[in-house]
Amino acid sequence: MHMRLMLLGGGSALGQALIHLGAEADISFLAPRPPEQGWDSASLTLLLDETRPDALVNLAYYHDWFQAETLDATRLATQERATERLAALCLHHQIILLQPSSYRVFDGARATAYSEKDEPMPLGLRGQSLLRIEQSVRSICPRHVLLRFGWLYDDSPGGLLGRFLQRAERESVLALADDRRGNPTPVDDAARVMLAVLKQLDCRAPLWGTYHYGGHEATTALAFGQAILGEARVHRRLVVEEIQARPHGVSPDATEEPQHAVLSCKKVLNTFGIKPRAWRAGLPNLLDRYYRHV
Repeated sequence: MHMRLMLLGGGSALGQALIHLGAEADISFLAPRPPEQGWDSASLTLLLDETRPDALVNLAYYHDWFQAETLDATRLATQERATERLAALCLHHQIILLQPSSYRVFDGARATAYSEKDEPMPLGLRGQSLLRIEQSVRSICPRHVLLRFGWLYDDSPGGLLGRFLQRAERESVLALADDRRGNPTPVDDAARVMLAVLKQLDCRAPLWGTYHYGGHEATTALAFGQAILGEARVHRRLVVEEIQARPHGVSPDATEEPQHAVLSCKKVLNTFGIKPRAWRAGLPNLLDRYYRHV
């Protein structure tokens, strides 16, 4: 790797997966420790003025964007301003910006897979914030790659997977939507995709733009939950005895979560040669790491 790489959010689950995968390929990241209050416009300005990397991966707010259960508008607005400043700094210092985003920028109204050409129309605060971040990155920093991920799952106790497994240890019946569809994407697979993109950008290929990635084989929330519990029972005895099917419309998060969130991954395959991996293959390692944490 010829480029000097910086990773904001190196302590996050995706950041750690990216660091470990990079080490296997002899690729290292400068991963600065965030200030006590977290990264903001002033601290980002000082950091990039001093370090001047060639490419930057922005996972500074990974947990809030992909794993947090609830978020308030004030917190998201602060993150939007910081990311807008980051994009301006990347333009000023000629730094490539790799910015993650999410299926949540779509409303889930269509049953077919979303491509990069489809018009975003987010439902909730998080999706709306991510869309504004996308727009600021596009308008400010031409040398960018926006990666929209499907249902991103990691091994953190406070993440989506952790909260689901904690419920399975205390509730005998769980209800999941059987008409909500998406692409489960283990965090290791997301890290693989990001590293593959960085490798090709290192070859000075001007492949700027927006790309989708999700694990192979779209599935329902119900079927995905059943697969998780099947793997979890290898590690621990669970209280849950039954998973009941319920409509998406009566789910507590129906106003925030798109019903149809399947992403088409043709563009990332045709441009970078990145083939989607089956999400089922990533579950054993993901669950093994989770139970080692708890």
